[in-house]
Amino acid sequence: SLIGMESIKVQIQEMVQLVKYFRETGKDVLNSFSLHTIFVGNPGTGKTTVARILTKIYKALGVLERGQMVETDRQGLVAGFVGQTAIKTAEQIDKAMGGVLFIDEAYALTAKTGGAHGDFGDEAIQTILKRMEDNRGEFFVFAAGYPDNMENFLKANPGLNSRFDKTLKFEDYSPEDLNNIAKMMLLDQEVNMTEAASVHLAKYLAFMYEFRDKYFGNAREVRKVVVEAVKKMNLRLAEIPPEDRIKEEGMIITLEDVKSFKLDTNDFTFNKKKIGFGRNR
Repeated sequence: SLIGMESIKVQIQEMVQLVKYFRETGKDVLNSFSLHTIFVGNPGTGKTTVARILTKIYKALGVLERGQMVETDRQGLVAGFVGQTAIKTAEQIDKAMGGVLFIDEAYALTAKTGGAHGDFGDEAIQTILKRMEDNRGEFFVFAAGYPDNMENFLKANPGLNSRFDKTLKFEDYSPEDLNNIAKMMLLDQEVNMTEAASVHLAKYLAFMYEFRDKYFGNAREVRKVVVEAVKKMNLRLAEIPPEDRIKEEGMIITLEDVKSFKLDTNDFTFNKKKIGFGRNR
């Protein structure tokens, strides 16, 4: 039911077929290939959502005993005093036994914070690597982050690259995908759009995509737009006397509700540098 992500869906389907085949033929799945996975993509591209689904798939296939996903980040793994990071990290791993340890913004573990405590992230990584080896097949690690940062993360420690032999790359959503996501979000709220509003919103989302930068939030940006459009609709309806409101027409976004979304770069809070083709136009 997820919009877009075609290459991700193909990779996961291939992975599922391999695991099923190995189990059916009596081969050792866990010693044949690693299921520790890197999730690479810009904000709002669905990394966490897919990680949760993949965890459920592994549980359904019998590869994971419990199938829970423990979500954490640097703050959840690294402590402020010598010797405490290993304990804190081990506690998170213990919670993830039989399931998945999902480390969001994993590259932060290799980012030096300065001062005497700059290497605490390395202590967390060493603890994770040791448990990945000692408890092989008992839990998986999913590490997620942005493309450039995750490349640095893997290069920062030789052991990391060898443990993660699978990478799922999440591309930015296309303008069509962004528009379909907006429609899905509105449908979930039982809100419709007039034809004029739908056309304008599609143009605006395409405009956002064209002028996106590396901080573009993808589905998160769409959610902001949808929330604003629904708010404008409700404000418009609030001005209508109760007796004049027609229920059937109540939850419909009109062109008036989305006209504040202008296709004008002067409306940007900050000047953005485009990424991709046509960036110098």
